[in-house]
Amino acid sequence: MDQKEKIFVAGHRGLVGSAIIRQLHQDGFQHIITKTRHELDLRNQDAVHHFFQTEKPDYVFLSAAKVGGIVANDKYPAEFIYDNMAIETHVIHEAYQAKVKRLMLLGTGCIYPKFANQPIAETELLTGPLEPTNQWYAIAKIAGIKMCEAYRKQYGFPAFSVMPCNIYGPGDYFHLENAHVVPSLLRKFHEAKINQQPFVDVWGTGKAFREFMHVDDLANACVFLMNCDHTEDLINIGYGEDISIQDLADIIKNVTQYPGGIKYDTSKPDGTPKKLLNAEKIRKLGWKPKISFEKGLQQTYQWYLENQSCIRT
Repeated sequence: MDQKEKIFVAGHRGLVGSAIIRQLHQDGFQHIITKTRHELDLRNQDAVHHFFQTEKPDYVFLSAAKVGGIVANDKYPAEFIYDNMAIETHVIHEAYQAKVKRLMLLGTGCIYPKFANQPIAETELLTGPLEPTNQWYAIAKIAGIKMCEAYRKQYGFPAFSVMPCNIYGPGDYFHLENAHVVPSLLRKFHEAKINQQPFVDVWGTGKAFREFMHVDDLANACVFLMNCDHTEDLINIGYGEDISIQDLADIIKNVTQYPGGIKYDTSKPDGTPKKLLNAEKIRKLGWKPKISFEKGLQQTYQWYLENQSCIRT
């Protein structure tokens, strides 16, 4: 990417999109295009067509999506599959029509089967049943991945997909029920400390394992891959280590300095038992994460404390 070329970051207000914007600014890119949901509804094909024909961006980071945790996926399955498929379909097609030089679709590790071989390589895609609690989002993202592959195969359109592990960091969504596990637990432990609650409820058994990476590491990887000379259709972006939810809860308890106890609500689902990505592809291309997990959690908690008046909850 040339620093003077136009770069469209779809979903620039979200956790990942805002981090990509920070990385691009840090790297000296001058022409970054952003649109709010009210300015451009990516579910509206006519609006997306007009945008691409008018703005004609050179590169596209497609990070716009409807996202959420286990409860949100279960409560709003129609929205998760419709909104995400509509966004991907319109943006990928119109980017091709507008002769965009390269498009990156950001997905999630939940696209892989529930009982995929660990660590999960890109070749595990579509080799088994999905985790039922997030299948709607996963199916939509799989459709986007295959659409990128199809447009590359038939038209030579340089679109590819990246699959990050669980992401956290400044700008996250801190809803107690609908957010992902890290921001949800950070807020839950913080409020338990403030309200002097004797214990914190953590969903599930605590035995499930997850891999977490700071969003600034992800943004750095995305810009790296957009600049990198590769022909991959799908690339995992992982931290390289996973942790049990029980250990996660203990670390967050320490980070928030919560003095009480922890109880596990086993009536709630664990989700996929283990989800560690195989990140050999991106490591071989020359990239690796830099931010340690505990340092990243401390930074995210500090950001939460400093931004509670305007935080997304």
